[in-house]
Amino acid sequence: MAVGTKTTASRILDTHKIHYTLHDYEWNEEEMDAVTVAEKVGILPSHLFKTLVLKGDKTGILMACVPGDKELDLKSLAAVSSNKKVEMVPVKDLQALTGYIRGGVSPLGVKKRYPLYIDDSIRDLDPVSISAGRRGTQIFVRGADLVLVCEATLGPIAR
Repeated sequence: MAVGTKTTASRILDTHKIHYTLHDYEWNEEEMDAVTVAEKVGILPSHLFKTLVLKGDKTGILMACVPGDKELDLKSLAAVSSNKKVEMVPVKDLQALTGYIRGGVSPLGVKKRYPLYIDDSIRDLDPVSISAGRRGTQIFVRGADLVLVCEATLGPIAR
């Protein structure tokens, strides 16, 4: 079903019998932005979804996935997630909260289950690319399958 070394995220897809492929790429600290990663794995930046970790003033920690060629709209995410305000968590807190490090945060296999919000542009995309849970590996999967497995809420959260 997949090529490459399995990750926690890919094993979760296996458990749900979801088809995906793994794509490895050379990475370095200066080139971890979504557009560069999309180019390295051969997918449009609009099909590569970056995973962000935030804190809402009412709900606490939550996660969001937005296309690599867009930015997260904090006001829209706040509205969709029933918060007045959301803000990014400090990079130094990522591993403690998710089990992942910057550049390797996946919406799958997070240490603790947080509410996940994905930009609604994912709905009909096939494939989309997400982090496999480690730097240098991306998962390609159908957008609808990712939403289903993650039990994500869709909304217009990117601009």
